Parts: sequence; C-alpha cells; structure tokens
Amino acid sequence: MGSIDTPPTSSAENDSAVTATFSGNRIAPESDAMKKRKASILPLDVGTRVMCRWRDGKLHPVKVIERRKMHIGGPNDYEYYVHYTEFNRRLDEWVKLEQLDLDSVETVVDEKVEDKVTSLKMTRHQKRKIDETHVEGHEELDAASLREHEEFTKVKNIATIELGRYEIETWYFSPFPPEYNDCLKLYFCEFCLNFMKRKEQLQRHMRKCDLKHPPGDEIYRSGTLSMFEVDGKKNKVYGQNLCYLAKLFLDHKTLYYDVDLFLFYILCECDERGCHMVGYFSKEKHSEESYNLACILTLPPYQRKGYGKFLIAFSYELSKKENKVGTPERPLSDLGLLSYRGYWTRVLLDILKKHKGNISIKELSDMTAIKSEDILSTLQSLELIQYRKGQHVICADPKVLDRHLKAAGRGGLEVDVSKLIWTPYKEQG
Repeated sequence: MGSIDTPPTSSAENDSAVTATFSGNRIAPESDAMKKRKASILPLDVGTRVMCRWRDGKLHPVKVIERRKMHIGGPNDYEYYVHYTEFNRRLDEWVKLEQLDLDSVETVVDEKVEDKVTSLKMTRHQKRKIDETHVEGHEELDAASLREHEEFTKVKNIATIELGRYEIETWYFSPFPPEYNDCLKLYFCEFCLNFMKRKEQLQRHMRKCDLKHPPGDEIYRSGTLSMFEVDGKKNKVYGQNLCYLAKLFLDHKTLYYDVDLFLFYILCECDERGCHMVGYFSKEKHSEESYNLACILTLPPYQRKGYGKFLIAFSYELSKKENKVGTPERPLSDLGLLSYRGYWTRVLLDILKKHKGNISIKELSDMTAIKSEDILSTLQSLELIQYRKGQHVICADPKVLDRHLKAAGRGGLEVDVSKLIWTPYKEQG
C-alpha cells in the first residue's frame, strides 16, 4: 500500500499523452514544425515551466527542478524531476518526456509576478485547498536559509520504503548515509528500524532480530493500542533510524544524530505478530520553552484514522502528569499545524460548552495544559474573544459553539488516562 493512491488511467487519457495524432487507423507523423520545435527546446532546462499529465489524468502546471539522462535513448532523452506548483512538495516526482505537454513550455518569468497571476486565476475554493497543503513549517527560516534548505533537499533520494506489510511512497528528501545514494527503495525492519538495500538482507535480518516491539518501556496499553517510551540516549541507533525514516515524510528540519536529549513515544497497533509502529512523537527531556512535543508523524498507511489527534492528546496528558503547560516546538509541519488547530479547537469548545459562568484563559490553560498563547490564538481565529477594558473576554454563545464544534469534526481516538502508567523523566532520574 502506497502513501498516495494512484487512480487508474483510462486508455483515452493514455492516448492523449502521445505526441503523434491519430487519423482513422493510421498514426499521423509529426510535422516538420513540431520536430523543429522539439529540437529547439529539448532537453528542457532546469527552471522550465510546462504542463504535465499527473496521476489524475489531467494536465497540471509544473516547474522542472532537476533532470537526468536516461540510460537508453538519444542525446535528448531525459527524465525530469518536477514540482507541481499547485501542490505541496511531497508530490514532486520524476516524470518521462511523454507526460509533458511541450506546446505549453514557458520561458522563466519573475516568480513574484507569476505567483500573482496564478493567484488571480485560482478560484477561492482552489486557493483555500492549496493554502491548507502549503503551510510548509518554515515560518522561522529567513529567505536565504529557506533557499539553502530547498536546494539541499530539492530531489527525493529514496522513492519508496518497505515497512512491515506496507510499501510506502516517500514524500521528501532524507539525509541517509552516502552508501545509500544509489537506492530508490529501502527495506526497514519494523521493530528495530534498521534499514537495508535488498529484500534478501531484510529477510536474513528478520530471522535474527528478536525484537517484537520498539525498545524501551511500554507506558500505555488500551485494547490493541500500545505506547512505548524510548530514551534516545539508551537506544541511540533506534532513535537515529527513526529520524531517518521520519524525515522521508517531514519537510521541516528534524534531528538526525543528536538523539540523546530526546524521548520518543512510539504508538503501535498490536497483534499476535508483535507491536507495529503507526506513528510517533518526540520531546526534549528538558525544554526551556515549555515544548511538550518536537516532531510528530503518523505513517501514511495509518493516516486519517485519528492517530495524529491521539498523539497530540497523549502529549498533553504527559504535560498534565508533569503539572506543566505545553506547546509544540516550532516550526510545525503542514499536517502537524492543521492537526493542532483542530485539537485546540475541539478541546476548548468542549469545555466552554459544558462550563457554567465565566472562565478565564488562565483557568482554561490549567485545565487543559495548553499554553495561554495557543488558547488565545485559537479563540481569536474562532472569533470567540473580544478585548474590553484592557482584558480579553470570552464570548461563548451556545449556538456559535455548536456551529464551531460541528465544523471541527470528530475528536478521534480517546486517551484512557487510567491506562497510562508513566513517571516523568525528571523523577525517573
């Protein structure tokens, strides 16, 4: 199962991707003008903008990020790594020449002008959809750092991974050691997270690997769900391998080597074969900024099942046990930010709906372990707060709360606090 389903392409769509035109049962040869145009623009330069046929069978605007010569073919036979300008970078991919509409090739134009034109052409609904997937999590990077990050990570180095019973398409670049530079696919042991180049290596490894769950302590078990706490200092290789794996699905900066200072919380689905990782979050052992979460990821095969919301809720339950308020480390990934907004909204609306009388932001923070700034920004986005006579006043009209709750959707899996057996790291020491 891949991370993105590929819809079947009809034969009609395939036919339309062919450059030659059909006349009855005969294929009309390319005109001299067409051949001349092809010769003049091929191979396409990096930076070229062109329309590309995507997996939905439709043409979408792309920018050429990189190109590579094909082993078989003529001097102009290249594959092109393209970025779909309407979508998040996770959909960037290598495409063949026949997927590109060469009649639509554009010369490079000023990007600010082009973005303005694109914005004018989009409907409000399209723009909202794109905005939702373009919160890249680079808010704290200056322009130079962002350019350097995008240049270094512009091409995905690993196309797919095998993890347990799933084959997963990757989303982003991850800085695996140089000896893996020529690998398009990696095979992971789903228990210790060691990775290999070949299936046979994985099979040999699985015969010797005696782990059936992540290393570390099981701190939560409810039904078939388990949570394990892994200390990065005690399980350094596991922590580093987890970071390599996670970076394939996270575009923002993450830790690769310095895992000693972190705790990893691995969420698993358990069956008779063992405990299979579905996602995780990490947190610093000691955070000066009150961060209760550093990185968060639900693996693609397990997304849209409520696990992301569960991981966020779990991080706040740990904060409550520590008698602290918490907030996620910035910058957040795009999906992480959307998940947090949803979580804060549901938790706060639920309390406001049940609470009788006035309640302050400080009281909400004490009840939920959510930082006051996150509560304030959430209530402001919902237009549930006003500034009167030098202080913030929460306006909790029941009908408005119901409307927002309906829009927020369901809350996902509940954390059964009675099943959490955990001692804060400071007390463990």
